[in-house]
Amino acid sequence: MRPDQRRPASGPRINAADLVMQVVQGQIAHPIGRPNPYRVGHDGVPRVLPGTGGIVINRRIGDRCVGLAGDHIEPGVALHNNGREIVGPRNGPNMALLTSACVGNRARVVSGPCTGATGLVTGKHGGINHVLVDFDTPTLMQLNIGDRVQIYALGLGLRLPDHPAVMVANAAPGLLRRWAMRRRGDALEVPVTHVLPAALMGSGLGRNTVWRGDVDIQLADASMRRRYGLETLRFGDLVAIANEDGRFGPSWARGRVTVGVVVHSDSTVSGHGPGVTVLLTGPARALRPVRDANANLAALYARRALSAPRHHAPLALRKTDNVLL
Repeated sequence: MRPDQRRPASGPRINAADLVMQVVQGQIAHPIGRPNPYRVGHDGVPRVLPGTGGIVINRRIGDRCVGLAGDHIEPGVALHNNGREIVGPRNGPNMALLTSACVGNRARVVSGPCTGATGLVTGKHGGINHVLVDFDTPTLMQLNIGDRVQIYALGLGLRLPDHPAVMVANAAPGLLRRWAMRRRGDALEVPVTHVLPAALMGSGLGRNTVWRGDVDIQLADASMRRRYGLETLRFGDLVAIANEDGRFGPSWARGRVTVGVVVHSDSTVSGHGPGVTVLLTGPARALRPVRDANANLAALYARRALSAPRHHAPLALRKTDNVLL
C-alpha cells in the first residue's frame, strides 16, 4: 500500500484512483542572514532574532507559535532544492518541490547520518519558498544542514466528488482521511481550532496561487487577537478563515471559507504573523468549520502530545519589550 493511502480513519470520498505519486527532493536549508541583523517591528523596536531555515530543535507541530523569541520560525526542518536544471527557470527544481509536496506526505532522509528516518510534510512557506517537515526530536538532533530529504508527493489533482464546490489544495489524501470530516446535509463539516476573519490576513495577499506558500495572520490588534483566541495558536493547528476565497490566491470574498494549517510562527514585522497554508476553500454553504481543540497535525498523525492552548502575547506587544533602551 502506498504511504499516503493507508486508511486509519474514514473521510470524504476522493478520486484516489486518478492520483499520481511523484518523488521530489530538497536539502535542509541553512538560515540566511541579511546585511542588517535587525528586524524593526511594527512597534518601532529593532530586534535580533532567529528566523527562517535550518533545523529547529525545540519547536515542532503541536507547540505554541505565538510570543516566541523568534521571527517566522519554521518548526522542524526547512527544505529547499538548490539544484539547477538545463531546461526551464533556474529555480525550477525548487518550484517543483514547493508545488508538489502536500501536507501529510511522507518524507524520508536519503543522505547523512539519519538516512532512512521518516517524517511528515507540515506546510509551505512562501517568499523564502521552503517546504517544512516534522521529524522526531532524536532525529532532529542528528540531522545536518544539507542532508537530502525525499518526499513522496501525492495530492495534486485531488478532488472531492461528493463536494464539488470545495477545492482541495496542498493536502495529501491521508490528511483528509484522518481529519474526522463528516457530511451534514450538502455541506462538509471540518474540525478546526480557530475561526478568524479575512480582515486579519496580511503578508501573502496578492499572490496568484495557493500552491506555493502561505498567508499571514496579523496579531497587532489586541482586541481582535483576544476575540478570536489567536494568542493560543500552535504550529500545525487547522484553522478557518471566514470570507476568504483561496482558489486563485487569497482574497476577501463574502460568503466563502478557507481552511488551512499554521506553518510558521508570528513576527514582529508589520503585516506579518503566523502563516497559514491553504488546504480547503469553498462557499460557506458547502464548507463548514466546527471547533475542535485537537484539530492539529500532531494529534491527527499521533506525532506527539499537543501543548495546552495557553494565551501568549506576541513579542512586539509585551510592555517590557516595547521600549528602546
